[in-house]
Amino acid sequence: MNFASFDLNLLRVLDALLREGSTVRAATRLGLSQPAVSAALGRLRHALDDPLFHRHGNRLEATDFAVSLTLPIRDALESLESLLDGPKPFEPETAEATFRLSGSDFFAEMLMPGLAADLAARAPGIRVQLVDLVPDSYVDTLDRYEVDLALIPQTSYPDWVDHRPLFWSAFAAIARVGHPALARAQVAPGGVIPLDLFCELGHVLFSPEGRLEAMGDAALAKVGRSRRVAMTLPVFSGVYRAVASSELIALIPVQLAHAVAEKAGISVYAAPMDVSPPRIDMVWHRRSTRSPAHRWIREQIVAAMEPIGDPAMPLV
Repeated sequence: MNFASFDLNLLRVLDALLREGSTVRAATRLGLSQPAVSAALGRLRHALDDPLFHRHGNRLEATDFAVSLTLPIRDALESLESLLDGPKPFEPETAEATFRLSGSDFFAEMLMPGLAADLAARAPGIRVQLVDLVPDSYVDTLDRYEVDLALIPQTSYPDWVDHRPLFWSAFAAIARVGHPALARAQVAPGGVIPLDLFCELGHVLFSPEGRLEAMGDAALAKVGRSRRVAMTLPVFSGVYRAVASSELIALIPVQLAHAVAEKAGISVYAAPMDVSPPRIDMVWHRRSTRSPAHRWIREQIVAAMEPIGDPAMPLV
């Protein structure tokens, strides 16, 4: 038999004939005409090189070969029906799964604690792993099944990527509590750092790839100024810790700045120039869009990030 040219629909006909022992009853079972079933039986005999059935009175009696096919064909058809019946409902209380999220350590502080509490209460068998964000390679990691979701600033996406906005990430300036230069300039926490002082002070830059420029530099360039970057670090936690133990300052997401200010020993200020806030998106491979488990974890992430801000409105 040439399997490549075999019509798999014929297996449904063979299963019905084995169950019913009659072309008339098999036709009724399948919703076909009796001549159509008889024609299909002829094709089956030719393809399988076996008579399959002999007439015995009003019944069709299966050959030994046909009998040997009864259970395997039934199992195969039931497996195919289950496979093509669509994904089963996701039950978080009993599910066991692992999801890998790619994102900066911003999400270790702002997402993972709330998500951990939610999963512990509702889905104890679900494991979530936050892995380092590689901004220029998120597409590759999604395509190669290395991560399930990436949490990144809005950009252009290939057509096989789906995405959902999470929030706008405005920036705030941070300095250590009691920073002497800011104290001398009488700039209180929450106030605007004067532009000259902002440019004069050394900066710590969040830069996963070691770049010396970021959105803050573009904003300064628009007003004809620049800043001095004294240090780059690949994680936000390193940025605010370096600021807390030095006279350097930095720009970090405003939500993170306020969340860690007290425990990190930093004060939060307004930058002297307008920095366009990027929109942070959750992105994933389109092959997972309709997966009930994937859809569920996406909804949990959205819910956990809701306190961060409205994805439709930039923070000011």
